[in-house]
Amino acid sequence: MMRPQSNHHPLWVQWAQQNPHQTALVTSNRAYTWLQIVVSVSDYQQRLSEQGLSEGDVLTIVGRNQAEVIPVYLAALNLGVLCAFTMPQPAARLMQKLESLYSPSDRRYLWLLESGSLNQSDVAEPNTQLLVLPCLNDLDGNEKPIATSDSSSFNPHNLASIVFTSGSTGNPKAVAHTLDQHLCCAVGLLDEFQFKATDTWLLSLPMYHVSGLAIVHRWLAAGGCIKIGSGKLESDIEGCSHASLVATQLHRLLKGKQALTLTHVLLGGSHIPVALGLEAQQMGIETWLGYGMTEAASTVTAKPVDASSTAGFVLNHRQLKIENQRIYIGGDTLASGYYHQGQLTPLVDEHGWFDSKDLGLWDGEQVSIIGRADNQFISGGENIHCEEIERALNQLPEVKQAFIVPVEDSEFGFRSVAIVDCDEVPTKEWFAEQLQGSLERFKFPIEYYRMPEQDQQGIKVSRAGLVSWLSQHRNSK
Repeated sequence: MMRPQSNHHPLWVQWAQQNPHQTALVTSNRAYTWLQIVVSVSDYQQRLSEQGLSEGDVLTIVGRNQAEVIPVYLAALNLGVLCAFTMPQPAARLMQKLESLYSPSDRRYLWLLESGSLNQSDVAEPNTQLLVLPCLNDLDGNEKPIATSDSSSFNPHNLASIVFTSGSTGNPKAVAHTLDQHLCCAVGLLDEFQFKATDTWLLSLPMYHVSGLAIVHRWLAAGGCIKIGSGKLESDIEGCSHASLVATQLHRLLKGKQALTLTHVLLGGSHIPVALGLEAQQMGIETWLGYGMTEAASTVTAKPVDASSTAGFVLNHRQLKIENQRIYIGGDTLASGYYHQGQLTPLVDEHGWFDSKDLGLWDGEQVSIIGRADNQFISGGENIHCEEIERALNQLPEVKQAFIVPVEDSEFGFRSVAIVDCDEVPTKEWFAEQLQGSLERFKFPIEYYRMPEQDQQGIKVSRAGLVSWLSQHRNSK
């Protein structure tokens, strides 16, 4: 696949000219062609302009995916408006984010989605404007000839999106990408992981996570079809050829009774059992896993699921080097910088490398991930990686997923405590017996807890959330 062209016509206009009547977007109640997409983008663009948005402004979108977000995002790109995507959250936390996005004199443009769980009164400030936009269904979605709205401010090198990092350590950072950086990320994956114009990718991940936003850009790059999920995977997956899922979701789908149209699955999150990949393969589904991050617009390395524990090979448009086990990322998919009140702080050093703070090793052409540099702790003078213990626990068939949290210990400095997702948490003695031979004894967890129910809004369980849950749980004992 070629590197995306940065020409005058946005990709959605090109697809509408080439395949006007091809289905491009499917929602729970209807389908839209590329021509209808261009018409709705035009309509939303006019409404954004009427509400005061123009080139260089920031529009903050609060809430989970809904059909309107995609054409509104494209309309913002036409206007040179930067979209900041944020999850549903308490007003106080949203206000913190708004203070990082807008300087005191800026007009704040806010679009609260149905799932944003905020009232207008929560965010009513003198310099805040709440956008009012109709449902996609309520627009006059007739196919008109392409009299494309003026996209004179469209430039793929303009900043396009802001996604906040998960903030597992410290405050979330606002990561700003251009459309071109997103498209380079999409094309690099699609060079290996096939997604054609006749395919449909389920948007089951929120656009406020880079993994959700990446699906939108793959759709744009390939000119395929995207389906907006309603949150019920069994019905959402109908008619989809591609999906980005976590291992437990794929496992449930394979165990279910329904016929699947899936041909390709990109698996995210942590531990992915080889048996799951084989089971999917027998049903004609190609499964891939990858390693990526917000700052690199999503996937950096990828491979088909196999018996080796590597994270795959480096995709096109990225570079990766490892020095003293530390992984550095370079290339065309890296963000323009961290955004604060209109200013960008570069991510990279003077040689163009971004310190991922992940640790890894080369295994031939592929990369093996050891873990986060900040997920290691010292116990009795030994460096221990949380991920090493987690991998050993994840090998046990009884364990769906395991996380290690280091806790202070007067004798050793720190010891590991395990939080495990399994139907019944076996005894500490049972675990010790199972781990024999796969871990040194001083790495064995000293306590085991069952994983709490979490509102998992992306493909990652929040480590920070587990740490605070554990400290409350242990203190209440």
